[in-house]
Amino acid sequence: MNGREFAWEDADFDRVQSMIYRRAGISLHDGKHAMVYSRLSRRLRETGYQSFREYLSWLESTDGSEWQEFVNALTTNLTSFFREQHHFDIFADYLKSKPVATPWRVWCSAASTGEEPYSIVMTLLEALGSDAKFSLMASDIDSKVLFSAKQGVYRLDGLKGIDAGRMQRFFLKGKGGNAGMAMVKPELRKHVEFLIVNLIRDDWPFKEPFDAVFCRNVMIYFDAPTQRRVLERIHKVMKPGALLFVGHAENFSDSRDLFVLKGKTVYERR
Repeated sequence: MNGREFAWEDADFDRVQSMIYRRAGISLHDGKHAMVYSRLSRRLRETGYQSFREYLSWLESTDGSEWQEFVNALTTNLTSFFREQHHFDIFADYLKSKPVATPWRVWCSAASTGEEPYSIVMTLLEALGSDAKFSLMASDIDSKVLFSAKQGVYRLDGLKGIDAGRMQRFFLKGKGGNAGMAMVKPELRKHVEFLIVNLIRDDWPFKEPFDAVFCRNVMIYFDAPTQRRVLERIHKVMKPGALLFVGHAENFSDSRDLFVLKGKTVYERR
């Protein structure tokens, strides 16, 4: 027990490993025991189960809403505005390389709490002007972070990457009880459609292909075969010549048949 609230065996961790891999494609390595125990203990308290064995058996016997809570608990959401700035510089140049009236379709596949999709919208508006024609799909597997993203409310100390000009143009600062907070202006939020998408499922809802896809720091949670399957499916929903932006630790040079490297962690769809 080691003083833990719930019994925690290697067999429990192995089951969680297998279940989250089947459900979300996430490969939990063996060093994640403490993280998994901590995060899933909350689910045991919430659902009233006294052991991981009982909780996991119940979960496997159902297809109910607890699966979403299980996935939410085990996904990691690290994000910030204009994270990996070079991507937004390359994206802005790409936007400016086509005629002004070009309509753009963009997908942010790991929206988290909204910092990335709103950074994409700011870049679109700055590069193309307020009459820009574009749509942005912002998806995540975690329902809780998407709810937060839709609200578009952030602590001011989390907006350090936003300069004064952008703050004035794109945010409303809170007053009174909301002091220390800022909200993304409605004119920014109206451009984003938030939706739950599980990258390893084959039920993606997209009808038209994309000009750019941001899939950053997602593939690091997948093993190589899962990465390849997801890349093949991303390739299918992109236009030829469209750009794919990936995380700083991700390298897909073994998928040269699908994408060619165009810059630092930026690929072009073949």
